[in-house]
Amino acid sequence: MNGTVRAWIDGWVVSRGAAPPYAEPWGWTIDTGRPTEVTRHVLGAVNDDVDETTVRKVAASVTGAGVWLKLFRHPEETADWLDGPWWIDPEPGYLMTVPLTGSTAPDTTPQGHRLRVWSRGGVTRVLLTAPDGSLSARGQIAVTGGTAVADQIETSPDHRRKGLGSFVLRTLHHAAATQGAHTGVLAGTPQGRALYESLGWRVEAPLTSARFLGT
Repeated sequence: MNGTVRAWIDGWVVSRGAAPPYAEPWGWTIDTGRPTEVTRHVLGAVNDDVDETTVRKVAASVTGAGVWLKLFRHPEETADWLDGPWWIDPEPGYLMTVPLTGSTAPDTTPQGHRLRVWSRGGVTRVLLTAPDGSLSARGQIAVTGGTAVADQIETSPDHRRKGLGSFVLRTLHHAAATQGAHTGVLAGTPQGRALYESLGWRVEAPLTSARFLGT
């Protein structure tokens, strides 16, 4: 099993309050209990180690609507491996990592904005609000040992391209580093990849996300 995938899972379940991951021969099953995602299956291999036989076997075991499958290979290479009523996100996500050692917090809060940082249940959250009190940007990070999973990084459409997402991430980097984490991990979107790469994150593998629609 790939260590980065396991690190992502360990932090993600803490960040989202999901059930502890259940080990499978091919990866992990995570119960989330949400109407749009009851359970997710995550394969433990990445890139060329993700094989068609295993993907087909795991997919064939799914019978309930709202079950997701996450595999770390490009959707163009894996879409034909999923038979039946699967919705497959045509855009790949990205499993990414960054060194956190030496991370420093931003010197000042963006002008006119209010910053809140708090930790609860193993998750540190960062919130930036605009002068009128509305959401500017937010994000959270869960530290599990030497790794920390950044999650739910979001910038309001009205406040994009102002460096606020970068501010949130740098604040999260520093918070995780002060808690002993030396490596950051996340599963990013195509839209967020440029932001992450500008802060030193690198792609470890593409990510295919598929949801079973039911029979």
